[in-house]
Amino acid sequence: MGTAQGQHFLLSKEARSLSIMKVAQLTDDEAYDHFQMIRWSETGGEPVCTHCGCQASYKHKARRIFTCQACGKQFSVTSKTIFASHKLPIKTYLVAIALYVNGAKGYSALQMSRDLDCQYKTAFVLCHKIREAIGRDAADREATGVVEVDGAYFGGHVKPTNYVENRRDRRLAKNQNGKRRVVVVMRERNGRTLPFVVRKENEAVSVIERRVRLDSTLHADEALGWDPLHILFDIKRINHQEAYSHDGACTNQAESFFSRIRRAEIGQHHHIAGPYLDEYAKEMAWREDTRRMSNGEQFLLAAFASLSSARSSNWQRYWQRAIQADTAPPHT
Repeated sequence: MGTAQGQHFLLSKEARSLSIMKVAQLTDDEAYDHFQMIRWSETGGEPVCTHCGCQASYKHKARRIFTCQACGKQFSVTSKTIFASHKLPIKTYLVAIALYVNGAKGYSALQMSRDLDCQYKTAFVLCHKIREAIGRDAADREATGVVEVDGAYFGGHVKPTNYVENRRDRRLAKNQNGKRRVVVVMRERNGRTLPFVVRKENEAVSVIERRVRLDSTLHADEALGWDPLHILFDIKRINHQEAYSHDGACTNQAESFFSRIRRAEIGQHHHIAGPYLDEYAKEMAWREDTRRMSNGEQFLLAAFASLSSARSSNWQRYWQRAIQADTAPPHT
């Protein structure tokens, strides 16, 4: 049954297939069984050795770990995932993922810490781990077909002065504080949303040339930075001072993605620029691409991404602050 005419999808019955209450009411054993089924869904929940890939193992009774019958090494349901060496109960992670995907405009670490009754730092790292997991698939993916390209500046807020005569045009580079970054999005029509971050919009040309198939058709505004794209691509331009769309050319879907980030910034995070901007952009791209899925489907996608992703490249050994030089994250 489809949604009522004119009704927003999030208001429909089809959007609600997961209850936070049901997840929270799971017993520890039930939560562990769910975790195991998601982790090893291809084998029907039967454990697979994370060291050699063998499917023959035996389970310890004293602790929830397995020993591989082939290599003799021990592993657990969270080994070599973003939840490796976890300290919170398994059920807490299921609840955290359910809460996270239910946030239509994102989910703040402060709200997560209050809902899970844990320290803010714990919730902050947990949210970033989930964010990293769901965004990994878009990191190097190639865009194809009809692709809209656009960029938007985030961060670098300069507080305006009180009196009119002392105010400056904060859009000018000379009045910025150097912290602004540009989120550039490549959005396929009826396809994926692929964002990345650069310091200036014209620096995005080389990335677009590398990550968009040459037989694609690009749609862009009339910013001068996009002019070099005419050499490689069939490109349509739209002058936003005259119209939002004209003769089939528009970047409305790219603008929709930026609107989602702005709403997340204003309504949830309040500030998402800086070293974490790329991760937030990938999260919002995931939310944009799954906006027509039920929260149950989103939960399974996020849980599977978390349990199929390798250990976090940015947040491992975060608490010890003893990160080796070769594994140091780009930002902490």
